[in-house]
Amino acid sequence: MPETPSRPDELRPPTERRAGENFFRRPLSYVRRTERLTVGQQRAWDTRRLRYLVDVPREHRELSVDPGWTFDALAEFGRQAPLVLEIGTGLGECIVHAAATHPERDHLAVEVYTPGVAQTIVRAGHAGADPADAGGAPGQELANLRIMQVDAAELLRHGLPESSLDELWVFFPDPWPKQRHHKRRLVSPELAELAARVLRPGGRWRLATDWARYGEVMLKVGDAAEGFRNAYGPGGRAPRFEGRVMTSFERKGLNAGREITDLEYVRV
Repeated sequence: MPETPSRPDELRPPTERRAGENFFRRPLSYVRRTERLTVGQQRAWDTRRLRYLVDVPREHRELSVDPGWTFDALAEFGRQAPLVLEIGTGLGECIVHAAATHPERDHLAVEVYTPGVAQTIVRAGHAGADPADAGGAPGQELANLRIMQVDAAELLRHGLPESSLDELWVFFPDPWPKQRHHKRRLVSPELAELAARVLRPGGRWRLATDWARYGEVMLKVGDAAEGFRNAYGPGGRAPRFEGRVMTSFERKGLNAGREITDLEYVRV
């Protein structure tokens, strides 16, 4: 879910330090801001975050992933099942719907913004509620959903086992439309390499954007990526992924007259 920084100085790539190394700069696809929770989000955060939020050991900053740690899906979910990961879950609309409608699969939501994580927990807690219940009483918890508040690139680089994902979703990442900010875009040849690392053969990498120029970039990156083939042929766009619910963000883009680009790549 795209976020617009509120101050120019927040656009400067932050300086990070790894243990035992010199300072270096890596442009991030997100910025950290002051984050306020609604009353409902705060209640969910205080009472249910331990149910969903994976305790990821850090290395050198708040959202980093310790290189010595690897996510163990069997231990976390208590079973072996197809695993789906969504990067940038926003308010959790898509991933919660997927977890609720596909109990045979396990789902990982990756989101850096605390309000988004909290709202995903709120949605998860209501996933089994009776739609006729106007009060929105919590329903059955989703046993097949976990949330990680981490830098997605670090998670894909060393926090997940190789060939451990059945699907990787990147829906509506921040387009960073200004030329000087393009280096911050999430979808890049580097991300494609990481996606190839974590997806099993036959796994699917699904992408969507409502920015036409970013869609062209995504298509170029995906078609050129070693280890992937375009499910609809070179240069082919995919039909709208039926597993992606219509989110408030997507609806906003459509109302603004923007066309959605869907892409689907198969790990070979």
